[in-house]
Amino acid sequence: MSQSIDARISELGLVLPDAPAPAANYVPFVQAGNLVFISGQISRDDNGLILGTLGQDTDITTGQRAASTCALALLAQLKAACGGDLERLVRVVKLTGFVNSTQDFKDHPAVINGASDLLGEVLGDRGAHARAAVGVASLPLGVAVEIEGIFEIS
Repeated sequence: MSQSIDARISELGLVLPDAPAPAANYVPFVQAGNLVFISGQISRDDNGLILGTLGQDTDITTGQRAASTCALALLAQLKAACGGDLERLVRVVKLTGFVNSTQDFKDHPAVINGASDLLGEVLGDRGAHARAAVGVASLPLGVAVEIEGIFEIS
């Protein structure tokens, strides 16, 4: 990818949010060596929190959009961790996605694809990652999706 990450974000018509402040007693990220562990980012857009339960009152398309907002928040936190320079990113190592869902909902991977697809589109090969997609009975504030990530930086 010859284009800078910031330029690619802009070209796709995306905007990184401000790196969200922690909502409780934790830090937004921790760097250990060349790895940055980013705390769970919840689904929110310019209109506020993206709420809902997949399989009940929220469809997969809305869940994917919620997951993509989590990915943008992860990139915003990563940018803060890198002192504003996303070009320090070597690769996305792993995402763990949590989907607020009913007990019988089975499409968690499809929902978290919203984040994986966005990172691939923005980061190219640097966006390829290991992943887990987990269904949960509830998430903080009633959000539809929460995603945490591990990133390798230089």
